[in-house]
Amino acid sequence: EIGDQGRLTLAADSSGVRFGLWEGRALVGCETVNEPGSLLRNDLTSPDPGPAREFYPAVFDFTLDGNDDLPGVDFSFLRRPDGHEIGGIMGVPDKPSAAWETLFEVADADAAAERAVAAGGSASVPSDTIYARMAKITDPFGNVFEVGARLVGAP
Repeated sequence: EIGDQGRLTLAADSSGVRFGLWEGRALVGCETVNEPGSLLRNDLTSPDPGPAREFYPAVFDFTLDGNDDLPGVDFSFLRRPDGHEIGGIMGVPDKPSAAWETLFEVADADAAAERAVAAGGSASVPSDTIYARMAKITDPFGNVFEVGARLVGAP
């Protein structure tokens, strides 16, 4: 219990990847998503994505869909029962261990990377993907996340 704000628990999936669950009360949680300055998605990357593809649909009633936009990439969308996409699971054979990765949407990935460095963090050089211009950022405490600015005309 977190006062009247809600309830929080930390758990691990069948591969040992940790995640948190929030049951909101006075503090609902993410009220703004999928726009600059907010959470866009969470993706699980794993050298062995099979167990995660069994675990999350079984526990949360998510569905899995392939991604035709990324031929040759081992990626599945995770969707709520209503079809809303909430993230994905990606197989990355050379990744040392599985982990959830967070992507925040920004209006300008280059500017966000510059601001991160100015604030004491570090950032990769932004690069274009099929969906967005993205940069990986490490904050001054060692936490890693990505920022992405949607590309005009992206799928």
